[in-house]
Order: sequence, then C-alpha cells, then structure tokens
Amino acid sequence: MLENYLPILVFMGVGLLVGAVFVVIGFALGPQRPDPEKLSPYECGFEAFEDSRMKFDVRYYLVAILFIIFDLEIAFLFPWAVVLDQIGLAGLLAMVVFLGILVVGFIYEWKKGALEWE
Repeated sequence: MLENYLPILVFMGVGLLVGAVFVVIGFALGPQRPDPEKLSPYECGFEAFEDSRMKFDVRYYLVAILFIIFDLEIAFLFPWAVVLDQIGLAGLLAMVVFLGILVVGFIYEWKKGALEWE
C-alpha cells in the first residue's frame, strides 16, 4: 500500500531539490551589492511617515470580502458548467437558486452603499 505513494515522494523530492539548486545558484552567482536603500523596509521612495500598525478603513476589508464571495461564485460555476448535461434540470434549478441568492445579496450590498467608494 505504501509503495503507491513512492512516486509522489520521489516527485516532491526532485521538486524540492531543483528548487533548492536554483536558489543556491541565485545566491552564488547573483550580484552582492548591498545598499542602505535596498535594505530599508520601505522602498517606495520616501521614509515611512506613520506607524506600520495604523488602522485601515473598514471599506478595504468589505471590498476584499465581497471579492472573495463573488470569486467563489465563479469557482462553483466552472464545475457546474462542465457537468450540466449530466445533472440535467435539477442541476440547472439548483444553480438558478444559488445565483438568485447571490444576486439578492449583491443588490442588498449595492443598496446599502457597500460598493460606494468616497
């Protein structure tokens, strides 16, 4: 039974070995010219002017959550579209209900102003 996992173990070992070899080659052959600008934690052209633990507006998180929700919707649509001819009318109706719930949620968020950016 464990011999079935041997190809996977060999594949993972070879992948780790190849990755490690490329990292070592990069460090060995790459230019070593440290510079205070390159080693600084902020590389945006100027020094940090606020604390790195500043509070973000809740709208950033709201947009991220909405993106995840609607991205997952697309993730459910691809397998459904592949097997639609096999699941028939029941699968079609289930997806219509699923998309209907998501559309109602989207309209609710739109009406509440969660998608507005001031």
